[in-house]
Amino acid sequence: MSQFSRVKDLVDSLEGDFEKFYDKGNQAAGTRVRKGMQELKNLAQEIRVDVQSKKNA
Repeated sequence: MSQFSRVKDLVDSLEGDFEKFYDKGNQAAGTRVRKGMQELKNLAQEIRVDVQSKKNA
């Protein structure tokens, strides 16, 4: 469950940057959003691999 907590924390940490980018047009916040979403993608891949290995064990 710690991985799930990491996903939640990452999404929560991006909330302010999402608001700054979409509501206020802050371009730097958009860069931070893209970086955070890339981290989320990598974390999701790690979780998928872990689940698959436990399922096949």
